Amino acid sequence: MAFATITLNSCKKPHPAEPHPTEGIVEIEFDHKWGPSNAPFALNSALTHPASGETITFTTLKYYISNVKLKKEDGTWWSQPESYHLIVVGDNTAPSINLEKVPVGKYTAIEYTIGVDSTRNVSGAQTGALAPSNGMFWSWLTGYIFIKAEGSSPESGASSGQFSYHIGGFKNENNTNAIRVNTQDFPSVMNVDGHEGHNSKIHFYVNAARFWHGGLSLQDMHTVHMPGANAQTIATNFQGAFVIDHIH
Repeated sequence: MAFATITLNSCKKPHPAEPHPTEGIVEIEFDHKWGPSNAPFALNSALTHPASGETITFTTLKYYISNVKLKKEDGTWWSQPESYHLIVVGDNTAPSINLEKVPVGKYTAIEYTIGVDSTRNVSGAQTGALAPSNGMFWSWLTGYIFIKAEGSSPESGASSGQFSYHIGGFKNENNTNAIRVNTQDFPSVMNVDGHEGHNSKIHFYVNAARFWHGGLSLQDMHTVHMPGANAQTIATNFQGAFVIDHIH
């Protein structure tokens, strides 16, 4: 009698598909430059202003970037929660910040504040980037210093040869609001895919020579330490310092 031989193949369960990432990281890099040729910028180094011809040496440059938003391809916006970052320029470094948990997708623009919004200005001394120990909080006047630039110049109008800009002010009355908001399109679509090692990056050039844009010189304005028209002028000039060089 013939017997049929039946071979049973073991059933293999397919591996479950790995979950597709839903969030990624976007790094924003601030590469500081000098003048229309985008020459290197450095602290404690003599720089010649391209318009005024003044010799300017920075010893301090730091400022707040806050309320960062990214515009999706469909026109909606993603906002980073608790978005307050203190950018501190050091020697031979390009400071950067990371935006975490950014939803995957395609993005076409960025919006951000140079300074600190009015709500946080009246919330008293805080922690993290907004901690008073960072030297960016006015103890004599409620509120934050948005931009701090200090240094020296032989052409400074100050007898000490120094210049010092402590720029702040958040009130709309009396010409004292120095908060500035930039909205800038990307040169190409930025894709956030969320895969490990595939962080997206926004690379800014920040041109420090813009402090003296529009014919302003250190002879005209060497010290600004309180809200007002002069602080607004410096804030507006510095607002134009931010250019997106490239994304990837």
